[in-house]
Amino acid sequence: MQSRSSSRGPALTRRLLLAGTAIAMLVPSRAGRAEVKSLELIAPAGPGGGYDQLARATQEVLLAKQLASGVQVQNIPGAGGTIGLAQFVTKGSRSPSLLVAGLGLIGAVAINKSPVTLDQVAPMARLTGEFQPLVVAADSPIKSVGDLLARFKADPGSVSWGGFALGSPDHILCALIVKAGGGDVAKMNYIVAGAGGEMLAQVMGGHLTVATGGLNEMAQQIQAGKLRAIGISSPERLPGVDIPTFKEQGVDATLVNWRGLMAAAKLRPADKQALDKALGEMARSEQWQALLKERGWVDMYQPAAEFASFLGPERTRIEGILRDLGLT
Repeated sequence: MQSRSSSRGPALTRRLLLAGTAIAMLVPSRAGRAEVKSLELIAPAGPGGGYDQLARATQEVLLAKQLASGVQVQNIPGAGGTIGLAQFVTKGSRSPSLLVAGLGLIGAVAINKSPVTLDQVAPMARLTGEFQPLVVAADSPIKSVGDLLARFKADPGSVSWGGFALGSPDHILCALIVKAGGGDVAKMNYIVAGAGGEMLAQVMGGHLTVATGGLNEMAQQIQAGKLRAIGISSPERLPGVDIPTFKEQGVDATLVNWRGLMAAAKLRPADKQALDKALGEMARSEQWQALLKERGWVDMYQPAAEFASFLGPERTRIEGILRDLGLT
C-alpha cells in the first residue's frame, strides 16, 4: 500500500517547481542581499551617449554591490530611441530586461509618431538628471550665447545646431534657446548628429556650428580645450563647473534631462519587487553617489511607484512644450 507521503511526492514536487520559478530572480548573494540574475539592459542609442552611459553605470554598480549577476548591456540605436523601445516591447526574453529611457524618449515617440509608446512599458526607476551645455569648436568666433543668437538672427541658415534625435532634449533645448532669444524656431537648422564622440567630432571638425548633449559626454573635450562651452541649462552655476548659465546671459532657458529604467509591462510582481529592491539599494549606495558626483549627474532617484506617478504629468508637460515650439 502506497504511503500518504509518497503519494504526495509528485504534487509536492510540482508545487516546489512553481515556487522556484516565481522566485527565480531572487538568489542570496554572498553579502546576504537579494540578487537579480542574468539582467539585460537595453540602451536605445549608440555607445557613448547618455542612455549608454547610464546603462553601463548601472551595470557597474549592480555587479560591484552584488545586487545582480550576469548583467549585459545591448545598444539598439535609431529614431531617438523608438527602435529600441519597439524591440524591447515586441521581443520575448527569458532573462529579465530593462530599457533605459528618459525625457528624450517622450519627445521621440511624439515626433516620430511611433506606434509603440511608453504606455506599453512599466516605469521601474527614475535615476539621474543631467544639465546640458552648448559647445562650439575651440577656434570658433562664437564666444557666448549672445554671439550665437546674433549670428542666427542675421542668417539663420548659417547656424547648424547639432544634437541627438528629433524631439530629444538636445532638440528641445536648442529650440528653447532660440525662442527665449527672440528667434524663429521654424528657421532653426537642426541636424541629427548622433551622440557622444560621433557628434563631437563634427563640432571639432567645423561641420556643426554648435551642439548640445549631456555635460558628462562633453566634459573631457571641454577640459582638453578642444571644445568651448558657451552656456549651460542649469538654473544656477554648478559647483566646480566653470560654465555660465543661459539665464545669467539673459536667455531664460533651463532644462534637466532625467533618465531612468523601464520594465516589461507584463513583468511578474515578484520580479518587479526584486528589481525595485536592487535598484533602490544601488541608488542609495556610496558607490552610486560617488559616481553621480564624478559625472555631474543629479540624483533624481524615484522607486517604481513614484516614478509611475511622475511619468504621466511629465509626458503631458513635454508634449505641450513640443507643440508650443512647433515641433509636433
